Amino acid sequence: MEDQAARLREMMQAQKAKKTRIITVTSGKGGVGKTNIAVNLAIAYAQTGKKVILIDADLGLANVNVILNMVPQFNLYHVITKQKKMSEIILPTEFGIKIIAGANGFSRIANLNEEDRMNFIHEFETLSSADIIIIDTSAGISNNVLGFVEAADEVLIVTTPEPTAITDAYGMIKIIATETDSLKLNLKLVVNRVHSSAEGRKISDRMTTIVGQFLNCKVEYMGFIYDDPVVSQSVVRQKPFIIAEPNSKPAICIKHIVSRIEKIEIEKPAGISGFVDKLMGRNWTA
Repeated sequence: MEDQAARLREMMQAQKAKKTRIITVTSGKGGVGKTNIAVNLAIAYAQTGKKVILIDADLGLANVNVILNMVPQFNLYHVITKQKKMSEIILPTEFGIKIIAGANGFSRIANLNEEDRMNFIHEFETLSSADIIIIDTSAGISNNVLGFVEAADEVLIVTTPEPTAITDAYGMIKIIATETDSLKLNLKLVVNRVHSSAEGRKISDRMTTIVGQFLNCKVEYMGFIYDDPVVSQSVVRQKPFIIAEPNSKPAICIKHIVSRIEKIEIEKPAGISGFVDKLMGRNWTA
């Protein structure tokens, strides 16, 4: 297995593909709007002229395609089981992005073994034509999620003002700080469903202070998204709110978050090769 990993690393190092920024969107608990944010964030990036691929990596309970009103014939399950290549399951959308659908109800894809992981990594390398890859993970912490967190150029952690969501977000950051080299990660916080900018700032200030004091790592505040009926309405309509209501408060907030990410001075993205190298070091068996 070590020889296999070494050969794959050599192949990655020899590749001269352009750099691709990897953004992982995750959360400490379900129900905080993580997937909705990932979808609208991807579209916002595409509206700036970027080539964007959105990967539904909620490996077992996927719903990106539901939000986009799509019924994919093939998904990551078919890649993991070697029935399809990654390039064969990429789907264009009417919103300017491409998606790779996850799978529902398959324990094998939710708990990747070593062979599955190696195949996934090999296939992931073929996505280097994208400018931005946004990965929507499952909620909570598993080795799968930690793998995507460690390998990303930026990690957006989504929470809400609810005490349970804040507690779970802190718990997730704590596990990241314990299980990974958090000093090398670009951890960023997004507060969803706020009623004012002051509410978002208050939560972020409390979170960043506690994280800095007790976990010795840094979390940057990227912004907030208003609690607005257009969000739930867009989910029911299966049309992203940045498309359905481009001038709404939530849509403007998403665009602002993209602007904040782009203006931040960050380390040069590691690209597909760096992402693959980092994934190599994570044992994905849950």
